[in-house]
Amino acid sequence: MEIANQTQVTLFLFSGLTDDEKLVSFLFTLFLVVYTVTVVGNIGMVAIVHCTTSLHSPMYYFLSYLSIVDLCYSSVVTPKILFNLFSKVKSISFNGCALQLFFFAALAVTEALLLSSMSYDRYVAICHPLHYFSIMTSSRCLNLILLASSIGFLQSTVQTSCIFHLRFCGPNLLNHFYCDIPPLLRLSCSSTLLCDLVTVFFTCSCGIGSMVMVLVSYSLIIASILKIRSTEGRMKAFSTCSSHLTCVSIFYGTVFFVYLRPPATEFGKWDKVVSVFYSVVTPMLNPLIYSLRNKEVKRVIIQAMQNLP
Repeated sequence: MEIANQTQVTLFLFSGLTDDEKLVSFLFTLFLVVYTVTVVGNIGMVAIVHCTTSLHSPMYYFLSYLSIVDLCYSSVVTPKILFNLFSKVKSISFNGCALQLFFFAALAVTEALLLSSMSYDRYVAICHPLHYFSIMTSSRCLNLILLASSIGFLQSTVQTSCIFHLRFCGPNLLNHFYCDIPPLLRLSCSSTLLCDLVTVFFTCSCGIGSMVMVLVSYSLIIASILKIRSTEGRMKAFSTCSSHLTCVSIFYGTVFFVYLRPPATEFGKWDKVVSVFYSVVTPMLNPLIYSLRNKEVKRVIIQAMQNLP
């Protein structure tokens, strides 16, 4: 990733989450707890899937990879937030900002595409159960994961290169708590039209495109569930899908609120609050929702706890 040298700015300052010193300790504790749960929950999910033979199926392979993405995704942002809460100068170097944005954007899109792949997996499992293992083979699952990662990192390379080839002449106060596209574009002293178009293009193609696939998959799933005569069968199918839809709704809703708005719109405190949900909260919720709503995962967790000395 080549970064242009035509800039007077060598570092960026963050406005942070709050100016109220009374809230700092509370926010630090809150974010530390959230990050700890995120790390433990996602590592635990990967370990459970890896060590439990009964969970060696496509759905759980996707879930374990989602946990890896969530762990990395959260780690790109949250440790810096925790450090800056008690730091007098909330700063990040120019190159450090570029790297943070690169990995954040790459992992965010990878997660979006992975969620759409998981919806396709649920569609095949519920609508074509007899052909599930012949359709969702190991090679197809791997190809879907590699495709999601490749698109995620490719679009991030384009977006990050576009933004950091702009000129930043000052001021260097970034109205956010991490390096994100909307507040960065507002600091540039050169035309941002191309970067605005690139952002909208990738948000629509990757974000809306993957969301449409999720909606289509679940529309077909719901239609199939309604045909199930057994009440127990319908409840089991709805329970399996509802956790996925919960994660998807939180993730897509908050992302679109921030990115699909006119460029001139001011980036305010509510944008920061919403950003907390898709950058910090969602990576924590995913393993919790999937584990608490999945009987097989709960069974493995309870069995493991009972075997503790």
